[in-house]
Formats: sequence, C-alpha cells, structure tokens
Amino acid sequence: MSKDEVPTKETQVLRGHEGAVLAARFNGDGNYCLSCGKDRTIRLWNPHRGIHIKSYKSHGREVRDVHVSPDNSKLISCGGDRQLFYWDVSTGRVIRKFRGHDSEVNAVKFNESASVVVSAGYDRSVRAWDCRSHSTEPIQIIDTFQDSVMSVCLTNCEIIAGSVDGTVRTFDIRMGRELSDNLGQPVNCISLSNDGNCILASCLDSTLRLLDRTAGELLQEYKGHICKSYKLDCCLTNSDAHVVGGSEDGFIFFWDLVDASVVSKFRAHASVVTSVSYHPKNDSMITASVDGTIRVWKTPEAA
Repeated sequence: MSKDEVPTKETQVLRGHEGAVLAARFNGDGNYCLSCGKDRTIRLWNPHRGIHIKSYKSHGREVRDVHVSPDNSKLISCGGDRQLFYWDVSTGRVIRKFRGHDSEVNAVKFNESASVVVSAGYDRSVRAWDCRSHSTEPIQIIDTFQDSVMSVCLTNCEIIAGSVDGTVRTFDIRMGRELSDNLGQPVNCISLSNDGNCILASCLDSTLRLLDRTAGELLQEYKGHICKSYKLDCCLTNSDAHVVGGSEDGFIFFWDLVDASVVSKFRAHASVVTSVSYHPKNDSMITASVDGTIRVWKTPEAA
C-alpha cells in the first residue's frame, strides 16, 4: 500500500452527537457503524451514505464504548454509569443490564459467538458476563491489575487487556494462566493485528508499541502523534501493512508497519481524535473526535 492508497479523502461527515464522540466502530461486514459519546447516546449509521439510522438511549452518563455482535443483531455498551447495556439492535430495546463494576467502565467486547461479553473498568478489573443466562452477575472477574483497565481484546480462548499500570495481560481462559508484558508506560488502548500474531498498544508517552503476541517481544515503536492524557484508539489496516492512530491535535497518522516511518499524516478533526476504526475489507476508515463529529475516509481513487 503506497501513500496514495491510504484513506485520506473525506467523503462523509456524520453529525448528531451533542459533545464529544468517544468511540466509533464499524460492524463486522463494514456496512454500518456505531458511535457513542458524552451525550449518553449510541447511534447507528450508514457511514457510506451519511445516513443516521437509529439512536439508543438508556445510559445515565457518557457512553465510552460500544460493540456489535457478529450477526449484527445485538449491541453491548458501557460507560460512566458503571453499567453494561445489552441491546436488541432492531427494536432498540435493552435486553439486560449488567452491573458489578465499582467505577466507570472503559471498554467492552463480544466474543465470537456473542454468548459472552467482556468489560474493562476503572475499578482495576476485567469482568466476563453471560449473555444467554438471566443472571446479571459476572461469570468471571480478573482483578490482578494495579490500575485502571482501559482496553480489552478477545480471541477464541484468551482475554487480552491493557492497563494504566503499564501492562498488557493475556489470560488463557482454558488453562487459567496469565501472562503479563510490562511496557513501562500507561497503556490506554490495545488492538490485535488481523493475522492475530501481534498486539498494538497505545501508551501515554505518545508511542504506539507493537508486541509479538506469543513471545511478548517488542517488535517496533511508532511516534510523531500526541497521546498524553486521552484514551485514543489505534489499529492496523486490514492488510496489516500500516498502523493507524489518532492524535490529540486532531491529526491522523499512518505508519509503515515494518520500518515505522510516517507514510501519511493529515488534519482530520478540529480537536482530539478519540477513535479510529478501519473497514474490515476495503481501504476506508471512520474517525471520531471530541469535536462532536464522525468522519468517513476513503482512498483518493475510491472516493
């Protein structure tokens, strides 16, 4: 992928949130996206056509993260009211509320079968919840962290979480084993490479770090952006050729995965870029910001 093939051309601006947008995520096939923010709402969009489809309102405080199930029928959301809301996408009905975190909840994810949800919170814990039972109690609590847990990823048999205590911890659910990689800097976001071999971690020293998932070895570092006080998303492009991250000055950065050179950087928003989500199949992405907008980006040729 050359510089011309990264999505730098703005094709849509999605407006409707009042105040900061804290997360924006494509669904599994990339046809829709979800956003959430300070205004306590979740919104469903067709980003490619710039259409707002539905709003979901029940949270009592800001919504910090949202994830859609692989079959697009359910949502899970979390936020400042310490709760997880499990939604029916089409009706907008709250199926269940999961309570148990002692403080704000920062991140949430479905597993591949959407039978379990995993959440990460300021209370230094990761919790797993059963979507199929009627119990609102967690089925597992992991509380070995020394500080807030900011981000969580799931594989078939592992929970991977990043914490302000400077660690990325991997929990093998089947073996009951924990592995910890200490990065020495507060971790505010993690994501997995598409091949599953690497973990990308955003740290509050304005550095993204790429780790080998099995050995924990530091493979590369990416710099140039500003990340000191906000939770900023980072991810890899769908080909794993480039690393993408937002910056507190409103810029988006693309780095070459291997040599860590900045392939492209551009001003995307008027304020902090909180969220970046790359399309699962095409070279397009959505970004969200404290400026209240979600923006859709495509390659110059595709746009």
